[in-house]
Amino acid sequence: MMQHSESVETQAENKPGIIRVESMHKWYGDFHVLKDLNLAVDQGERIVICGPSGSGKSTFIRCINRLEEHQQGKIIVDDVELTDDVRHIDSVRREVGMVFQHFNLFPHLTVLENCCLSPIWVRKLPRREAEAAAMEYLERVKIPDQAAKYPGQLSGGQQQRVAIARALCMKPKIMLFDEPTSALDPEMIKEVLDVMIELAGSGMTMICVTHEMGFAKTVADRVIFMDEGEIVEEAPPTEFFSNPREPRTQKFLQQILQH
Repeated sequence: MMQHSESVETQAENKPGIIRVESMHKWYGDFHVLKDLNLAVDQGERIVICGPSGSGKSTFIRCINRLEEHQQGKIIVDDVELTDDVRHIDSVRREVGMVFQHFNLFPHLTVLENCCLSPIWVRKLPRREAEAAAMEYLERVKIPDQAAKYPGQLSGGQQQRVAIARALCMKPKIMLFDEPTSALDPEMIKEVLDVMIELAGSGMTMICVTHEMGFAKTVADRVIFMDEGEIVEEAPPTEFFSNPREPRTQKFLQQILQH
């Protein structure tokens, strides 16, 4: 919206966007896991990344907050380029919330303590303020009544909602979701997706790796299909689902939409 005129003048080099990935490559030893990835994500945009297992989707989003290191090309998040510079990594991580497949909650801390830890240590918030904010976010993910419990006392769906609240407590500009429902029982998936849909409606910039195609249709501004470490196709959901261009995309959608 805002930087529209700019984007026409400077198409490739200087795309507007809170996230810019330019000619990015990653290897594990000799294995070329991500190949020449290019992506610009505007503020408030919601991106869903899908593709077969092993296509590099999770590795890609883990590179965006430097949980994985890329070896070539650029990743620029909120005008900070991710390099080996620890200060750059820290400043990006402060703005980027991440929700993992397996919750990653501290089992020895209560739900409230899990949510307050980073705001107190990283953002230096007074405990009282951090707890008040945490309760607001637990309210938002509809589990304020679980604040005093430990993660082990909650269902998988509740734990994942705590993980989302915990990420939101840092007031990030961007949320990354790495297959957030794939470890959940089917009856718990909807409760987590509902929270994510509500979050998407609030204007949060989101990148979500998921197989939940209904979620992609409901929420995404763009759907990206990855295979063998490459971005094969990207399009708005209506076009992506009704008229996929690439044979690899067509095959993937046939397989996944039959289930």
